Amino acid sequence: MEQNTVKFKSKVFAKNIIFLYQKILAGKREYVLSKQLLRCGTSIGANLAESECAISINDFLSKVYISLKEASETIFWLDLLHETGYICINDYTRLKKDCEEIKRMLSATTKTIVTKLKTSKQTNN
Repeated sequence: MEQNTVKFKSKVFAKNIIFLYQKILAGKREYVLSKQLLRCGTSIGANLAESECAISINDFLSKVYISLKEASETIFWLDLLHETGYICINDYTRLKKDCEEIKRMLSATTKTIVTKLKTSKQTNN
C-alpha cells in the first residue's frame, strides 16, 4: 500500500516540479539551476516506476534508494533556488514539505526491505 502511495505522491510532485520549472523559465529566465531541479524532481517517480520491473529484491531496493537520493538532491536545489530568489516562499514551502514527506516514505521503505533481507538471510543460515 505504501509503495502505491509514494508512487502516486511522487507523480503529483513531478508535475508540480514541471509547473515550477515552467514558471521559473517564463519569469526569471533561469535555465541551469532550474534544469537540475527538473531532472531530480521528476526522477524520483521515474525510478519508482522502474522499480516495478525489478528483477530481484536487491534491484528493487537499489531503485528505491536512487529515488531517495534524488529526493535529497531535489531538496538541495529547492533550498538553493529559494535562497537566491528564484522561488517564492509559497512554492518553496509547499514543494519542500511534499518532498520531505516523499523522502520519509522512501526511507521507511528502504529500512523495511533491509530488515526483511537481514531476517531472511539469518533464517537461511
